[in-house]
Amino acid sequence: MPPTAKRQRLAQPPMGWNSFDAYGCSADDRVVRENLDAFARLLRPAGYEYFVIDNGWFGEYRIVEGERFTRELHANDIRIDDYGRLLPSHVSFPDGFSPLIQQASTLGIKLGLHLMRGIPRKAVELNLPIEGTDAHAADIADLADTCPWCDYMFGVNTDHPAAQAYYDSVFRLFASWGIDFVKVDDIIHKPREIEAVAGAIEHCGRDLVLSLSPGGQMDPQLLPVYQRADMFRITKDIWDRRADLDRGFERWEAVQDLPLDGLWPDLDMIPFGKLMKWNPPGEDRENCDLLAGVGFERDDRFTPAQRRTFLAQRALAASPLFVGGDLVDMTDEIAALLTNPCMLACNQNGVVGGLQLRQPPIDVWLCPHRSSPDEWWLGIFNRSEKAWQGEFTWPQLTGFPSPAAVRDVWSGQTLEVASDLPAQLGADDVLFLHCHAGP
Repeated sequence: MPPTAKRQRLAQPPMGWNSFDAYGCSADDRVVRENLDAFARLLRPAGYEYFVIDNGWFGEYRIVEGERFTRELHANDIRIDDYGRLLPSHVSFPDGFSPLIQQASTLGIKLGLHLMRGIPRKAVELNLPIEGTDAHAADIADLADTCPWCDYMFGVNTDHPAAQAYYDSVFRLFASWGIDFVKVDDIIHKPREIEAVAGAIEHCGRDLVLSLSPGGQMDPQLLPVYQRADMFRITKDIWDRRADLDRGFERWEAVQDLPLDGLWPDLDMIPFGKLMKWNPPGEDRENCDLLAGVGFERDDRFTPAQRRTFLAQRALAASPLFVGGDLVDMTDEIAALLTNPCMLACNQNGVVGGLQLRQPPIDVWLCPHRSSPDEWWLGIFNRSEKAWQGEFTWPQLTGFPSPAAVRDVWSGQTLEVASDLPAQLGADDVLFLHCHAGP
């Protein structure tokens, strides 16, 4: 990509894996390589493409002798270069990222990194130079602008002429490594730094995907700025809790009518399978903050019905699909859900579905096909903890007469079509349908 070219927007929601739900900020080279091989085997054939290492990859963590992972929530030291830019940790990635990027490239997988907004405090303390300028880190740092949950960085004063040069230098470095995806955190509420990051990506010579986080501070008024990115978090951190199903519905409903135009609404990662593997029970682990994830090592606590509802939400909302659980130990059942071709077709259709009908405890959401007016996907969700049965007419559900053909997304079975649609749903379950008006 020429240095001043405008980035191409993604035509479909991106799909991939992120290390956070399984490894917090402790993913190291061995963990990453094992999961990369599993990703290539389990998810890449179904179209999942991006493999993202979350926060902490630059942290020089202390690890207690005989233990696998660090007990530190925040590293006491981080690794940076002579221009104040983050580098892969000697502790976690002793050979750097080059071997990993080569492995990913060989497997047809694109590597991504998490990045905290701002400039490292360490760079400011050392007052390192900004590459290509006469300015130094202390000149562009906003010492009053800090992240309340991760203190590695100071915000950048975007009024300073060297602020853009700093971000440009960071993304040039990422591009030179071969990075294809960057999740920038603590930035969703900072429009001027979003603009600076987006500009840096456009200047870096590589077409990086830009993801904005976290979702708790998402402001619809900033949508024109968010449009500089490819995806933006619309929820707070999502975990394997029933309440987070409701949170997903609430945030989806809040953005369903926004003119997103290829900006994908991110409902956060998919916490299925083995979670928090870095965090076994122990005396120092009773209170985990959000930086380190939630809870102890476990299998996710969703029921099969809740997993179906969780994925149907994301498919119908055109949310990016990023798996969060450990891939090495993923069960066949979970892998089958994540790679269900009809579910993926709905998601990759790239249309944010909308609420069609609400008759508590039932929600009905509809996603039209992008290019076929006679085709749509329908989700009939039981949002209660009790089983439900009833029936609807097709005009109630869709505003259209009975379709000619209906297929159950999860089972793949073709259903008999009548003027009424009877439904029997267990607690927190969904009837997820792919419908055609024509033959």
